[in-house]
Amino acid sequence: MTSAGKADRKASLDAASWLFNVVTSVGIIIVNKSLMATHGFSFATTLTGLHFATTTLLTVILKWLGYIQPSQLPLADLLKFVLFANFSIVGMNVSLMWNSVGFYQIAKLTMIPVSCFLEVVLDNVRYSRGTKLSITLVLLGVAVCTVTDVSVNAKGFIAALVAVWSTSLQQHYVHSLQRKYSLGSFNLLGHTAPVQAASLLILGPFLDYWLTNKIVYAYDYHLISMSLIVLSCTIAVGTNLSQFICIGRFTAVSFQVLGHMKTILVLILGFIFFGKEGLNHQVVIGMFIAILGMIWYGNASSKPGGKERLPSSKSQKNSALSESSEVDEKV
Repeated sequence: MTSAGKADRKASLDAASWLFNVVTSVGIIIVNKSLMATHGFSFATTLTGLHFATTTLLTVILKWLGYIQPSQLPLADLLKFVLFANFSIVGMNVSLMWNSVGFYQIAKLTMIPVSCFLEVVLDNVRYSRGTKLSITLVLLGVAVCTVTDVSVNAKGFIAALVAVWSTSLQQHYVHSLQRKYSLGSFNLLGHTAPVQAASLLILGPFLDYWLTNKIVYAYDYHLISMSLIVLSCTIAVGTNLSQFICIGRFTAVSFQVLGHMKTILVLILGFIFFGKEGLNHQVVIGMFIAILGMIWYGNASSKPGGKERLPSSKSQKNSALSESSEVDEKV
């Protein structure tokens, strides 16, 4: 296959991966909104545990059928990942409860600069001026769209801080583990999903009771709510898988930047299905700015030097030692 053919194939796979993530993410938001807002199932942490239990079931079936090859992930790395992931889930739920919607949105926006910081410090990545400016434009556009009332309190700030850092670390770790251990998306899910499912299903009911003062076992389950729970769990398999695929193919920062397209899409779908009362000039301008920023980011980061991983000092030292030994051998 020619280099042009390989580039076209990669571009097609990247677009398909991203579309898969957008469709499943928006779909699960709509289903969960109906389940929680309309039918009163407010047990978000327990529901997330059910999502990972369903994902675990699928990975077990695929392993049994031979579609997932055996792989290794050290226990220390597995536990570290699950710790970050669970703190992310709990932190987001608590942050939403303790903060105003405006501050919650601002906290979510800070995940991009935090993810950039992690890539610079841990992966020795450098960004061009154009890439930095495009990220700033995306943040500005989404902020104009979504941030309204902003009020801050001490415990809400701490919850947001935990949520932002744990989510950024979890997403960075997805990319790092896939690269370090040559793990596919299903391989990594096969290792992490069972542990997350077990921990969240054990802790979830207690945490949900603390957050909502309601007991998950006392909920009035009926056909519609059960159907929505099953549908939510089914879509979540695709959401979990597509997140790992996208972060593996791109990076945590690209996933965050392009992820705000889902925010824009959810707003547009909300206007289509639930009326235009929230549609105003500020939201439209914010959408336009954010989309321009995303297009700019895609263009700027793909250029040479737009976003590149520099060789670490350790690898440079090893390279220098190797060259020195080659000279000694020749002498």
